[in-house]
Amino acid sequence: MENQLAKSTEERTFQYQDSLPSLPVPSLEESLKKYLEAVKPFANKEEYKKTKEIVQKFQDGIGRKLHQKLLERAKGKRNWLEEWWLNCAYLDVRLPSQLSVNFAGPAPYIEHYWPPKEGTQLERGSINLWHNLNYWQLLRKEKVPVDKSENGPLDMNQFRMLFSTCRIPGITRDSVISYFKTESEGHSPTHIAVLCRGRVFVFDVIHEGCLITPPEIYRQLTYIHRKCHSEPDGPGIAALTSEERTQWAKAREYLISLDPENLTMLEKIQSSLLVYSIEDSSPHVTPEDYSQVTTMTLTGDPTVRWGDKSYNLISFSNGVFGSSCDVSKLTEVIFPFNCLG
Repeated sequence: MENQLAKSTEERTFQYQDSLPSLPVPSLEESLKKYLEAVKPFANKEEYKKTKEIVQKFQDGIGRKLHQKLLERAKGKRNWLEEWWLNCAYLDVRLPSQLSVNFAGPAPYIEHYWPPKEGTQLERGSINLWHNLNYWQLLRKEKVPVDKSENGPLDMNQFRMLFSTCRIPGITRDSVISYFKTESEGHSPTHIAVLCRGRVFVFDVIHEGCLITPPEIYRQLTYIHRKCHSEPDGPGIAALTSEERTQWAKAREYLISLDPENLTMLEKIQSSLLVYSIEDSSPHVTPEDYSQVTTMTLTGDPTVRWGDKSYNLISFSNGVFGSSCDVSKLTEVIFPFNCLG
């Protein structure tokens, strides 16, 4: 995998971050022109005429002053929009993020080599996890090739947010914390969290400096699966991450007030590379129809999904996979790069 993805030993994944151009502020005229173009298909002649008058008044009046403030803001920031967008579109939203904000989707493996088959969940899961962990190592070593356009390198910062990143609920506004570091930057977490039947397990994926093997991952998953299927279900604390954001924030504070050890456990989940979810259900799926697995990936058992994590890798009983991800610092754009396995 390293040979396939890291063709160049000269470039590092994040080496251009500090030299990328700042986000430009479009001209006021250009922005208003695009606004009118967007409105036109939805307005009749009279409505469109009225809208043009309002836009012109804005352009000649307060719009000029507001645009000047944008220009002043842009002078001191690489990205004048990012903070506003992050807060207004995601972190200030009080709706349950798992259904209202997060994105989810199926893995395409069934089309090539892993058709649905009962009894394959853990074996396939160990292989899938191993490939994901290899990708994590490539990011740590900055050997993932820099994405580029005709004009030069693109911003690779979102790749930092794929692993060891988590959203933290707040009473009025959430926050995002990332524990990921490249090898040159220092230590980065090396454990994953596994959720199964309302319980949370954590194990390290590095042993004596090396990534553990698929058989070793399989042994861990088998132990977890057997334990959870031979004992009563756990408390399902992960379901709280599917709550309305302020309610989840209050519940989290209450848990921490009960016992400081609860904060330690929460931080273990927050800092984990990813959350691996072991589902009992078996969604119907064919190369022509992903609808059921897509729905179940997004709306399945809330006790085995940590809705705040940047990456939940979900395995179903029939060996089918999906992922559910917090979108506040991560977009769907980078996931095709990580369709490994």
